[in-house]
Amino acid sequence: MEMDGSKRVFQRLGPSSQGDNSNNKQQKVCFHWRAGRCNRFPCPFLHRELPGPPQQQQHAAGNGMSSSKRPHGFSDDNRGAGMRRNPNFNNTWGRTAAGGGAVVRKTEKICNYWVKGNCTYGNTCRYLHSWTTGDCFTLLTTLEGHQKVVAGIALPSGSDKLYSGSTDKSCAGVVNFDGEVGSMLSEGPWIFVGLTNLVKAWNTQTGTDLSLNGPVGQVYALVVGNDMLLAGTEDGILAWKYNGSTNNFDPIKALTGHTHHVVSLVVGANRLYSGSMDNSIRVWNLETLECLQILTDHTSVVMSVLCWDQFLLSCSLDKTIKVWAANDSGNLEVTYTHQEDCGVLALCGMHDSEAKPVLLCSRNDNTIRVYDLPSFSERGKIFSKESVRRIEIGPAGLFFTGDESGQVRVWKWSTESSSTS
Repeated sequence: MEMDGSKRVFQRLGPSSQGDNSNNKQQKVCFHWRAGRCNRFPCPFLHRELPGPPQQQQHAAGNGMSSSKRPHGFSDDNRGAGMRRNPNFNNTWGRTAAGGGAVVRKTEKICNYWVKGNCTYGNTCRYLHSWTTGDCFTLLTTLEGHQKVVAGIALPSGSDKLYSGSTDKSCAGVVNFDGEVGSMLSEGPWIFVGLTNLVKAWNTQTGTDLSLNGPVGQVYALVVGNDMLLAGTEDGILAWKYNGSTNNFDPIKALTGHTHHVVSLVVGANRLYSGSMDNSIRVWNLETLECLQILTDHTSVVMSVLCWDQFLLSCSLDKTIKVWAANDSGNLEVTYTHQEDCGVLALCGMHDSEAKPVLLCSRNDNTIRVYDLPSFSERGKIFSKESVRRIEIGPAGLFFTGDESGQVRVWKWSTESSSTS
């Protein structure tokens, strides 16, 4: 899935810094550049958009994620990835604003000896002695205790505690379970934990402790939508609804159709989107719980799905992030594909200190890439000992990452960071 010469779309945006005199080029935008596959150097056509009316030069980042966010960073309104095309639709994915310069991608690598605490080169070491690049964020602390993969992070409302669950069969290093933790979700005062053949539900305010039966095998994903709790399992998707009279969750329906484990779920615009190990994404109506569409453009496991504005974003082990938008008939189709050079494990959307939308993209090379939306210009990297499986948004610019080594890290977005030009 790598592009020719291992080049990236954002390495070819805007005029070159060396001898790119637009007066010597034909005043026509390169068709292949727009498609993200021009490999001619020098190219006789422009690798930038021609200036247009002022209203057409507005950066699409103005359509950023809703300021009303759930703790996990997803949009909480009904706009996300709706099945109706926005009349103001402006597809600027993968391109900087008109006249923008090239985005430079650095090749930093973290020093393995520094990680182990025994690098003798100090400041003269050719490799990084830092867990980050880009000056976007600061590492506040590292939380130890888990021995295996961190599979979930939860911050229930009204509580000053952070909860984490792991495949080492523990929650926050204190509560032990009979099975591995595959996912966690906080919704109001509730904490839901996806286990093997079971979902546990705790109310942190009342102390209520419930066991939701029905799942077959491991529960990999949890989400709340239309007053229902939905779980992605080895055998499909299950739905429950809270019953106030019995103080319990009643099973509603099993959503079938995926032919392999369901590992990611997100809700937007009264739709449920499910990503699976069968390489597909299914779109479900949250009122009827019927499947509306099957998206099959990925060629490997769909690891994460995310709603942003009128778009659905998905990532996969096929080394791509895909952006989906509704066509004129209301069905979702790919409007942009962003290439990575390794598998992508998790997506999380948040705002920087200037309220601009950014995408955190965890990859299986032990890094998180931070991109501006919608240009996919790189803002920086976060390094970890092992691959990050969970990213959770917290209050006041905080976010949390959990990796395969069992570490949970607390980060804060820098108030002095600035966008890459």
